[in-house]
Amino acid sequence: MKKSTIILLAVLGVILLIAFSVVSWGVSTYNSFVTLDQGVKSQWSQVENQYQRRMDLIPNLVETVKGYATHESSTFEEVANARASAGKIVLTPEILKDPQMFAKFEQAQTGLSSALTHLMAVAENYPQLKANENFLQLQAQLEGTENRIATERRRFNEVVQDYNTRIRVFPSSIIAGMNGFGEKSYFQAEAGADVAPKVKF
Repeated sequence: MKKSTIILLAVLGVILLIAFSVVSWGVSTYNSFVTLDQGVKSQWSQVENQYQRRMDLIPNLVETVKGYATHESSTFEEVANARASAGKIVLTPEILKDPQMFAKFEQAQTGLSSALTHLMAVAENYPQLKANENFLQLQAQLEGTENRIATERRRFNEVVQDYNTRIRVFPSSIIAGMNGFGEKSYFQAEAGADVAPKVKF
């Protein structure tokens, strides 16, 4: 075998090895993006589950409070409107890619949280209601749900951070860009959450 043939075969072998390595890296990177994207969607569904649990508890809570506080109709209306507003936003995986829709979702959920806080403040004015076993159970379930929502939102942000970091680092960003893997939105703190509340006695 000629020396030039051996050199040519060696060069072709090195080129094939490099090409195989690049393709293998590309496939592995793409698959890791798919896995991370599915992780974000899975964690999003956990957030959705907790919001749905809260939505399901609200009618029972309102009806229980209504039995004691019949003249608080504006509060009940506020809760009903906030619940309806939060229910209007159809939650799809695409909402994670649209910062404006994600912000609208967050705003609706914040409005619902505010209305529920007002409802619980109204309940404080009715000692018989506060002693009602059904109300106490609903209140405990709602508080537990709010804690679960906070936990799932934190976990969601952690998963999104991993995903967003991975698609932005070089050279992985090339594969992400070629295959349409875009950044996902984070849950943000409510406006004014960074200011300590004033306590007056």
